[in-house]
Amino acid sequence: MREKLERMLNVRILKIEELDDRIVVYVPKDQVRIAVGSGGAAVKAAELVIGRKIEVKGA
Repeated sequence: MREKLERMLNVRILKIEELDDRIVVYVPKDQVRIAVGSGGAAVKAAELVIGRKIEVKGA
């Protein structure tokens, strides 16, 4: 799943936490905007493919 998310969000993922209702993805702080995408488009598209909510946090 890590490789798939890295390709979809176009960033390096440092850590992934899989919770019951969502996935928390930790990326470098300077890449949070890239991971979220314009208007949240990258995250929304990844959520559709993965089938779960995704929360992006800087680390």
